[in-house]
Amino acid sequence: MPILSPSILASDFSRLGEHCREAISAGAEWLHIDVMDGHFVPNITIGPLIVRALKPLADETGAVLDVHLMIENPDDYIEAFADAGADIITVHVEACTHLHRTIQAIRATGARPGVTLNPATSLSTLEEILPEVDLVLIMSVNPGFGGQSYIPASTDKIRRLRSMLDAIGSSAHLEVDGGVKASNVAEVTGAGADVIIAGSAVFGGSESVEANAKAMMRAW
Repeated sequence: MPILSPSILASDFSRLGEHCREAISAGAEWLHIDVMDGHFVPNITIGPLIVRALKPLADETGAVLDVHLMIENPDDYIEAFADAGADIITVHVEACTHLHRTIQAIRATGARPGVTLNPATSLSTLEEILPEVDLVLIMSVNPGFGGQSYIPASTDKIRRLRSMLDAIGSSAHLEVDGGVKASNVAEVTGAGADVIIAGSAVFGGSESVEANAKAMMRAW
């Protein structure tokens, strides 16, 4: 059964705790936290303080804090996010000059390391690092802003990555982020994804967070 990881970037931050609790109560097992620095991507979002603020809820409910660093020089911030309570820390292949060292640094903190790549970046950049990671994230939109449309070519990329993981016997999660909603989530899981990030599809619209989350999970 796939895992739902609602992206808090799309939530109402004045009701962040309430909305996250509602998503978890509906069946979400992870919370996805997008960290942007205004340099690697053209937006600025949140830092370790929000991770720390969500840690008590995560401890209470068993939710996994899934942190995605869309920042330059991620090595400088790994320890801060791990200390704040991140369970998974994912970095971009494009932002890491010494990716193997970065992955080792994440694991040394006790967090699980993940790697991700932008839509135009080839899967070949992951070949050497795949055996070392616990998660691979496929970006199905160009990172920086929520509410974008799913890039159709991502489905084949997901399928090819699933084959690469299976070929080496990896148990790493295959996560997908960007434009995934109830109307296309079955396509994404059918291609091999086992963790679905959804922001606007869970926290947006006129329905409740609980109703949106349950609709996503029914659709896959």
